[in-house]
Amino acid sequence: MRKYIYIWILFFSGCSFLFAQEQPEFNGATEIRRIVEIKGSVQGKENFEPISGVEVSTDKGIYTITDSQGEYKIRAAIGDELIFQSPEFETKRYLIKSDEDVDVRVEGYSEDSSVRSKSKMLRDNKISIHQSYLDSADTYKKKDIEKSIDFITQSIAQLGKRGNKKELALSLTALGEVYQYHNQHDLAITNYKDALEANKTSKTTILLSSAYLSNKDFKSAEKILRPLLKVKNLIPFQRVQLYENLGDTYIGLGDINKAVDFYEEGLTVANKNQITPKLTDLNSKIADAYAIDNKSIEAEGYYGNSLKLAENEAPQRAIQEKEKVANFYNKKNRYDDEIQLRKQILNEVNNLPEPSFEYDSGLIKPDTITPQRINYKIASAYIAQDKYEQAIPYLEKSIVEADSDDDLIVQKDATRKLSEVYEYNGDFTKALATYQAYVSVVDTLYIRKEQEISRAARFNREISTKQSRISGLEQERELSQSKYDLAVTEQQLITESNKRQKWVIYSLIFGLILMALATFFFYRSNQQQKLANNLLALKSLRSQMNPHFIFNALNSVNNYIAKSDERSANRYLSEFSTLMRSVLENSEEDFIPLPKELELLELYVKLEHSRFPDKFDYKITIGDHLDVGAFQIPPMLLQPYIENSIWHGLRYKEEKGFLNIELLQKDKETIEITITDNGIGRKKSAALKTTNQKKQKSKGMGNIKKRVAILNDMYKDKVDVHIADLETDGTGTRVVFTLKKD
Repeated sequence: MRKYIYIWILFFSGCSFLFAQEQPEFNGATEIRRIVEIKGSVQGKENFEPISGVEVSTDKGIYTITDSQGEYKIRAAIGDELIFQSPEFETKRYLIKSDEDVDVRVEGYSEDSSVRSKSKMLRDNKISIHQSYLDSADTYKKKDIEKSIDFITQSIAQLGKRGNKKELALSLTALGEVYQYHNQHDLAITNYKDALEANKTSKTTILLSSAYLSNKDFKSAEKILRPLLKVKNLIPFQRVQLYENLGDTYIGLGDINKAVDFYEEGLTVANKNQITPKLTDLNSKIADAYAIDNKSIEAEGYYGNSLKLAENEAPQRAIQEKEKVANFYNKKNRYDDEIQLRKQILNEVNNLPEPSFEYDSGLIKPDTITPQRINYKIASAYIAQDKYEQAIPYLEKSIVEADSDDDLIVQKDATRKLSEVYEYNGDFTKALATYQAYVSVVDTLYIRKEQEISRAARFNREISTKQSRISGLEQERELSQSKYDLAVTEQQLITESNKRQKWVIYSLIFGLILMALATFFFYRSNQQQKLANNLLALKSLRSQMNPHFIFNALNSVNNYIAKSDERSANRYLSEFSTLMRSVLENSEEDFIPLPKELELLELYVKLEHSRFPDKFDYKITIGDHLDVGAFQIPPMLLQPYIENSIWHGLRYKEEKGFLNIELLQKDKETIEITITDNGIGRKKSAALKTTNQKKQKSKGMGNIKKRVAILNDMYKDKVDVHIADLETDGTGTRVVFTLKKD
């Protein structure tokens, strides 16, 4: 905030200085700076032909241009330097010594001279170079985001300080498309908006709506798309895109009927103009809408249309459509149809001439269609029908193919599911061996995730730097353009009237608005950057918390194995896999429903109690009239504190201890979650710990504190944590969480 105060102070200081210049001292006193009005003209030396559009400025920043007669007026001080700039001649300078007129005569100037022709060629050449940079950016858009952004930066720099707004809009739109392709939706939205400010077009508006849809901002998408319905001169493809995006918008807003209406409007236009790819897409989306609305017959009819149309397109598009229909069969529990279709997809994928889907550092995108994923889904369909023997070969194929392609996600899921199938079949030896392989894959995946987070952080810093450079170029261009516009305004006001005071007032108002806009955009850019950094930090901390929790929990499994208690180990593994599934499902969320977190905690405490039944009992109490479902909580926030109570408080207590978890309504918007144990206490526990245990606690609890701090910064003090001793003698521990609804 202090930064913005300094900006305003500097602005008003400048205003005061301007007023001081306008009011020279009289009554015989000597002026500090004598302000004079300089008049003159710029003409050709041989034929006295006036030269319009010449930039006339002073070294102190005062600025104007010559009119159609080549004449100008400018206010300056004695001792200032006049600067005359134009593409038609070399820059001229003149030191002001008095208020005499200053005329400039240019040798060899003629309307038809080679100088003018060269100037025009230079401008045309600039336009050509600008487009070539954009073409290069488009070439590298999918391959190398950094190169692509560099080319767009050069295209903006090529325009100069007074670049054409249409060309600037083209550059900003291209930049938005690059960011959108790489899922940087906030940056894409910012650049599309800037492009629309420079030059409003239907194409950029539709692209902006697509970015809003990717960001799940359906209200904003509807707001900008609705006015386009009244535009008459949209080309057919853009009109189809408009109807399609409006359909997507209303799907997001939950209005299925409106969505279907717009999809069908788009289908009509696409049919009429033979826009074949959109025919497939729109039939598929209408089917999706009916499937959401549980109208299975209508959905299946449109899926049939989309499958037929997709057969006439590229093999990859047909495969994508079949995959979507197979997912539909899965949701409707039509497993035989799903298996038959997925086997057909598997055959077509294997027959493709080249791999159609790219891998990113070993981590496959969720929507990728690969043999290992198809085999995994076929196995899952068999398992859903309790056909475990038929599922096993497909799971084994999935694991082998995933290992070959370095697809750790599928390898992890398929290995875990194969372990479960062996357990269902009673083959516990294979189940255990497969589960150990699963743990090994999880370890590898965790290391890969850490590397990915590190690369993402570095990538984010690089992108931020490049975006700042582009923003700087744009701000410089805006300021230069504003300076130019201000000079034109001044010229018009002087022509109409010599009332200098009016010009000062209008200039100040315009400058104030400009400064306010600059401050707003600067503030908004900082807020978006801060949000992006916070989200990245949260993702990093969650990625550290989950493995920390998993590895601690696996100690319990080792304990049973060490005791050769096979039955307890198998039971524990089954319950532990359920717990792990919930943890992994919630790992990407900032907040989850409180009931979901309580189910996870209850299962965790149950598992720990089964290991230490003689060390503690526990109780989870939910207060009367408490609407638990109305609250949300960051996942894995409570578990580390409960883990500390059990492992570092109750486990070392000589007699049997007690763990109490209590939820009470504090007020309408706030609940209080209290975790108490009557263990040995924090001080005594710290004395018993090894050096390694102290490091682990420091890391786990430190991550929790960082998460709480970031979440409170983002969501305005939503969570509060307070830790204290339970008894005055230092035994026992009480942890109190205060959780707000909004």
